[in-house]
Amino acid sequence: MMAAALGPPEVIAQLENAAKVLMQTLACSILTALLSEFSSSSKTSNIGLSMEFHGNCKRVFQEEDLRQIFMLTVEVLQEFSRRENLNAQMSSVFQRYLALANQVLSWNFLPPNLGRHYIAMFESSQNVLLKPTESWRETLLDSRVMELFFTVHRKIREDSDMAQDSLQCLAQLASLHGPIFPDEGSQVDYLAHFIEGLLNTINGIEIEDSEAVGISSIISNLITVFPRNVLTAIPNELFSSFVNCLTHLTCSFGRSAALEEVLDKDDMVYMEAYDKLLESWLTLVQDDKHFHKGFFTQHAVQVFNSYIQCHLAAPDGTRNLTANGVASREEEEISELQEDDRDQFSDQLASVGMLGRIAAEHCIPLLTSLLEERVTRLHGQLQRHQQQLLASPGSSTIDNKMLDDLYEDIHWLILVTGYLLADDTQGETPLIPPEIMEYSIKHSSEVDINTTLQILGSPGEKASSIPGYNRTDSVIRLLSAILRVSEVESRAIRADLTHLLSPQMGKDIVWFLKRWAKTYLLVDEKLYDQISLPFSTAFGADTEGSQWIIGYLLQKVISNLSVWSSEQDLANDTVQLLVTLVERRERANLVIQCENWWNLAKQFASRSPPLNFLSSPVQRTLMKALVLGGFAHMDTETKQQYWTEVLQPLQQRFLRVINQENFQQMCQQEEVKQEITATLEALCGIAEATQIDNVAILFNFLMDFLTNCIGLMEVYKNTPETVNLIIEVFVEVAHKQICYLGESKAMNLYEACLTLLQVYSKNNLGRQRIDVTAEEEQYQDLLLIMELLTNLLSKEFIDFSDTDEVFRGHEPGQAANRSVSAADVVLYGVNLILPLMSQDLLKFPTLCNQYYKLITFICEIFPEKIPQLPEDLFKSLMYSLELGMTSMSSEVCQLCLEALTPLAEQCAKAQETDSPLFLATRHFLKLVFDMLVLQKHNTEMTTAAGEAFYTLVCLHQAEYSELVETLLSSQQDPVIYQRLADAFNKLTASSTPPTLDRKQKMAFLKSLEEFMANVGGLLCVK
Repeated sequence: MMAAALGPPEVIAQLENAAKVLMQTLACSILTALLSEFSSSSKTSNIGLSMEFHGNCKRVFQEEDLRQIFMLTVEVLQEFSRRENLNAQMSSVFQRYLALANQVLSWNFLPPNLGRHYIAMFESSQNVLLKPTESWRETLLDSRVMELFFTVHRKIREDSDMAQDSLQCLAQLASLHGPIFPDEGSQVDYLAHFIEGLLNTINGIEIEDSEAVGISSIISNLITVFPRNVLTAIPNELFSSFVNCLTHLTCSFGRSAALEEVLDKDDMVYMEAYDKLLESWLTLVQDDKHFHKGFFTQHAVQVFNSYIQCHLAAPDGTRNLTANGVASREEEEISELQEDDRDQFSDQLASVGMLGRIAAEHCIPLLTSLLEERVTRLHGQLQRHQQQLLASPGSSTIDNKMLDDLYEDIHWLILVTGYLLADDTQGETPLIPPEIMEYSIKHSSEVDINTTLQILGSPGEKASSIPGYNRTDSVIRLLSAILRVSEVESRAIRADLTHLLSPQMGKDIVWFLKRWAKTYLLVDEKLYDQISLPFSTAFGADTEGSQWIIGYLLQKVISNLSVWSSEQDLANDTVQLLVTLVERRERANLVIQCENWWNLAKQFASRSPPLNFLSSPVQRTLMKALVLGGFAHMDTETKQQYWTEVLQPLQQRFLRVINQENFQQMCQQEEVKQEITATLEALCGIAEATQIDNVAILFNFLMDFLTNCIGLMEVYKNTPETVNLIIEVFVEVAHKQICYLGESKAMNLYEACLTLLQVYSKNNLGRQRIDVTAEEEQYQDLLLIMELLTNLLSKEFIDFSDTDEVFRGHEPGQAANRSVSAADVVLYGVNLILPLMSQDLLKFPTLCNQYYKLITFICEIFPEKIPQLPEDLFKSLMYSLELGMTSMSSEVCQLCLEALTPLAEQCAKAQETDSPLFLATRHFLKLVFDMLVLQKHNTEMTTAAGEAFYTLVCLHQAEYSELVETLLSSQQDPVIYQRLADAFNKLTASSTPPTLDRKQKMAFLKSLEEFMANVGGLLCVK
C-alpha cells in the first residue's frame, strides 16, 4: 500500500537506505565478533595454536586492524550524529556502533614484545584503563575524536542504554595514559580539552539517573589517572570551574543517594556515583604537595554541609523528603540482617570526616551546635513525658515521630563526629588527627581552661548555661555535647523512661566513646611534635579530668550492662568500650581506683543478675576486660584479693558442678548446661586477655581447667555446640599463649591437646560425616581442630619465649622424661583429619583453605615426619596435594606448591631412592613441569611453582631431562624445536649441576622467568 503511494525514485531510495542499514548492521556484527576473537586469550577460539601465536595475532591486530575499525566506527558515529531524526532501525545501528567504539576503547593493549607469561597477567586485570601504543597517537590525540563522543552523548543522553555506552567511551578516554603522550605538554592540552568538553556537556542540565555512575567514573579517572602536576598545569580558571563542578555534583549526588535510601531502591546508582566522587575528593585533599593548605576548604564546607543536611530531619535537613519535598510517610522497616550504618557507610563517613577535618573551623562548631540543640530538645521531650506520667499515670501521649526524628538526627551527628575526630586504626596506636590538633592549638590562646573543664565535667548542664561558655576549646565542647547526650540517656533510665529510649542511640554513644578514648584519653605526648594545652589538661596523664572521665565512662558501662543486657549489639559495644579502658596499662591504673570497677568484677564473678543474662560473646569479652584490669598497678595484697574475687569463684563454681555425684544424669539440664557454657566462654575470654607480662599467671590458671574440659568432652559428646566450645578454649589458649611458652610449659599444652584429640577421635570413630545437604557450620569441629593444630605449629614461626623466663617463680616444671612434641600432636591430628576430609567436604571454602593451610604448615615444619605416616594416610596426603594443585583455587594451588619444596628437600637429604615420598615427588615433577610449560596458570603462582620445580629437578635430574627430550621430540616445526632447545639449554645451564644451593636456585628462577617470557607461549595451546 505504502509503495503504491510513492513514486519509483522514492521506493528506490528507501530500498537503498534499508540495504545500507542492513549492511551496516551486518558489518558491525562481524567487527564485534572479530574484536571478541582477538581481545583476550580467554575469548579466543580453541583452534589448537600456541598462546604465543594468539598473542602475536593480537599485537598485529591492535596496531593495524583495530585502529582502522575504530576510524570506521568514528565515521559511522559522525554520520549518525549529524542527523536530526533517527528512526528505530537507525537508532539500533547507532547503538551497535557506539557499543563497538566502547569495545575498542576498553581494549587491553599489549605492549610490544611481551611474553606469554605476562600476557596472562595483563589480561587478568579488571577495569582496563586506556593505554594504547604510540601508533595510536594521531588517532586519539585528534581533538575532533573527543568532541565527537561528547556530541554523541549530548544527542542520545535520554536513552539510558545508549547513554551508558557513550559515557563508558568518555570514561575510557578520560583514562588515556602511557606512551601515546609524547610529553607533559600534550597531556596538559588533552586534559584541558577534555575538561572543557565535560563542563560544556554537564553544566546547566539536569543529570539523568542513568548518567550518574558514568559521569562519576569520568571524573574519578581524570583525577586518579592524570599525574597531579598535569592537573595543576591546566589554566587556573578551568581548574577552578572543574572543582566547582565536582563540588556541585557531589552535593547533588549525595542528595539523590539519600533519596534512594528512603525509597529503598534496588539499583543504588547515585550511591555508587556519590562514593566514587567522595574517593576523588580524598585523592585531592590529601595531596598537600600540589595544593596549598586551605585550597579546598570552601568546597569541603559545601560537601560536608550537604551531607549533614541530607541526614537531618526537616526543617534543618532533607532526610526522608521525596524529590518534590514532601515527607515520606512510610515507616522505615529495619531488617535484622541489615548492616549497621557505621559499617555499611564506613567509607562514606571516613571521606566526610576527612573533609570535616580540612574545614575544622566550620565543621566542629556546626556539629556542636546541632548536637547541643537536639539534646536540649530530647531532654525537653522526655521531661514533658515524665511530667505527664506523674500528673496522670497511664494516660500519657508522646509524639513518637518527633522522638524518632531526634534519635535519627543524633545517630548521624554522632557517627560523623566519631569519624571526624578519630580514625579506626586496627593494630596501630591511634593518633589525634593532625588537623584536629592544629585547630585546637591555633585557638588555645582564646580558650579559658577552667571553663573548658567545667563544661566537660558538667554533662548534666547546658553548655550555654555556664558563664564564659564561648571561651571553651571547640573540640572538647563537641565531646561534651556527646557526653550530654549520654547523660540525658542515663537520667531517662533513672526516671524509668527506658522504654522511650533508642537502643541505637545507646550503641552510637558507646561506639563514639570507645573510638574517642582510644585516641584522646591519657594521650601519650611523646608521640606528638606539639600538643594542645586544653587536651593535655583535660585528659592527659595525671590530671583530674582524665580520672573524672574514666569514672564517668565506667559508670556508663555498668549502667548499660544492667539496663540493656538483652540488646546484644549494644551490650557488645559497651564491653568493647570497657576493653579500651583497660587494654593500656596507664588507663587501667585509673580504672582500678574506681570502686564500681571492683563491684562489677564481684557481680560478674558471682554470676548474679543482670550480668548473667548477657549473651555468651558479651560475657567472654567482659571476662577479657576484667582480666586485663587485673594487671594494672596494684600492691601484692590488693592484686591477690582481686584474683581471689575474679578468678576463684569461676573455678569453685565449675568444680562444684562437675564434681557432683549425679553430674552425668544432670549434665543435660538447661541450668547446668548454661553454667558450663558460661565457664567455657569465660575461659576463652581469659585466654584472649593474654599479654607477655600476664601469660605466666593465666597459663597456670587455664591449665587446671583444660584437664577438666577434656573430661567434659566425654560427657557432652552428643552435644556438638558444647564440644565445639571446649575445642575453642584450646584453640584460644594455643593461639594467644603458645608463642610465650618455654619448653616445659609448651609440653604441658601439647599433652593436653593430644589427650583432647584422642578423646575426640574415640567419640567420633566410625561416625558418618558426609551429608550432601549439610552446611559448613556442621563441620565447625573439624575447622576448630585444624585451627588448633595450625596454632600449635605457629610456635615454630613465632616464639617469644625465653626458656620459661616469663614463668620464673610460677612452678618451673621439668621437661625431663616427657617427650610429647608439637609434631606428635599435629601428626595425631592429621591422622584424625585426613580420613574425614573427602572431596565433598573440600567444596566448603573455609574448610578447604584451613585444611590446605594446615598440611602446608606441616610439610614446611616437619617434612621429616611425612615419610613416617602410615601408608594409607601418606597416600591421602599426596592425593590431597595433587587435588589442590589441579582442581582447587589458585590460593590452594599456591599452598600445595609451597608444600612440595620442603618435601623434595627432605627426600634429597634422606637419599632413599625407593621410598614412597621419592616416587611421589617424581610424579609431582611432571605435574609442575606441565603447569609451568604447557598450561595457562595464574602468574602469581610462578614463584612458588618455580621454587618447587627447581627442588624437584635437583632430586630427579634424569627424569627432568627425559621430560625435556619427550617435549622436544614431539615438535614438528624445526624453528620451534630449535627455539625450545636453546631455551631449555639456557635454563639448564643456569645451574649445572642443580644443587640445593640458594645462589643456584635464585639463578635458576631468574632464568626460568626469561624462559617463560621467551618460549612459554609456544607450548600453551588453545
